[in-house]
Amino acid sequence: MPEPKNQHHAYDDLLDRCRTLDPIVTAVAFPCETTALTAVADAAAAGLIKPILVGPSQEIAKIAQEAALDITRFQIEEAPDAQTAAAKSVELVRAGRAEVLMKGSLHTDTLMAAVVPLGTGLRTSRRISHAFVMALPGYPKPLVITDAVVNIAPVLEDKRDICQNAIDLVHSLGTPAPKVAILSAVEEVTAKIPSTLDAAALCKMADRGQITGGILDGPLAMDNAISPEAARTKGIVSPVAGDADILVVPDLESGNILAKQFIFLSNADAAGVVLGARVPIILTSRADSVRTRMASCCVALLLAHARRSGRLQPSI
Repeated sequence: MPEPKNQHHAYDDLLDRCRTLDPIVTAVAFPCETTALTAVADAAAAGLIKPILVGPSQEIAKIAQEAALDITRFQIEEAPDAQTAAAKSVELVRAGRAEVLMKGSLHTDTLMAAVVPLGTGLRTSRRISHAFVMALPGYPKPLVITDAVVNIAPVLEDKRDICQNAIDLVHSLGTPAPKVAILSAVEEVTAKIPSTLDAAALCKMADRGQITGGILDGPLAMDNAISPEAARTKGIVSPVAGDADILVVPDLESGNILAKQFIFLSNADAAGVVLGARVPIILTSRADSVRTRMASCCVALLLAHARRSGRLQPSI
């Protein structure tokens, strides 16, 4: 394993890859908080996005003035409240006026309520899922954790889409055959722990071409997924063990605990994106730093360009 660089190297590399790409028109739902609007302005200045701000124009202008942000070049679509802003942002995507959807300062549930309806939202045949792209001290590359936000208790078919969504994401980040660790508490398949059965089934589905583009192994305990020493100690021979690009968690509770442990105890940065919809959805927390929001824009930009170029087929 190569020696790790500084903890933010993964995001620096993402930004470097985006410098040669054209910015993507992005519908920003309800950017009515200083951090959210600052992130939009910074991402636009960095050439990552061309924002369409959707929300109450007077409130947005007031926030921009107080934060000394120049938003005069940005288009604003009037929406009086967060729910209306979410719906109008989705409409902009459905009309082809935006290629990316970005959460501003509204609640995640409000935005996703506009995304998931079959008739008016952005659903496809794929299960919608979320992925964190982590920049971790001591780990030599970006590490994707999925799904810790959207799917509470995914069944096997849901996990198939969660895996495929994450694989497609990592393809767009420049890794052609990502290593996918299906996590559980143990490495052996046992009916006493249902997640081990799902892990075994997902690996067989990959063997049969039902999941493509990645190298899957599981069940793997957390230590064996990311530590070559732990894998060697337990005698696990696997191309994935100790070198995972993607961690697929058993359920939302375990994933959320794992992600927050990385963030608060390991000083990780965690860019967030929703996958499996018609377009990438930049989904960040209102507590996220501007840097993390910028990294999320980078991820969405790379995804959008991969789809535009045909390297990544859009979900239908």
